[in-house]
Amino acid sequence: MHNVKKILILLLVVGVMTGFTRAASKHEHPDATLRLSGGSFAAGYNGKDYLVKVNGLSIGKVGITSSSAYGEVFNLKHLQDFNGHYNVGAAGTRGVTLGGGKSGTLMSNQAGVIVRISATQSGVAVNATGGGVDMQLK
Repeated sequence: MHNVKKILILLLVVGVMTGFTRAASKHEHPDATLRLSGGSFAAGYNGKDYLVKVNGLSIGKVGITSSSAYGEVFNLKHLQDFNGHYNVGAAGTRGVTLGGGKSGTLMSNQAGVIVRISATQSGVAVNATGGGVDMQLK
């Protein structure tokens, strides 16, 4: 009986991960992009750049002095929908393998906005902390 519970939980986690991945990958073109360079975040939306305050995202690896990351934003119908708390959905969605062998983090907020973010340097990890990620446009 204990193994049945483990299997059901595992299936649930895989289902959530698959749902996030499908929702983000069904769009060929993101609605916006995110860039991290030198410790600051910017969002590109409709040809304009917006500074973004981010809490709860770790990017880096021991021995790396500067790292950068790139993200794609999906289901962003209105700019204000970007603001909010992003959940990673399940513990298994941290560090997911994205298309083409890239690894990254896939998360969504209360407005249904999905962010897929990964490091642009080989060997650098992008992970959400246990409480998720807060992102606000400045």
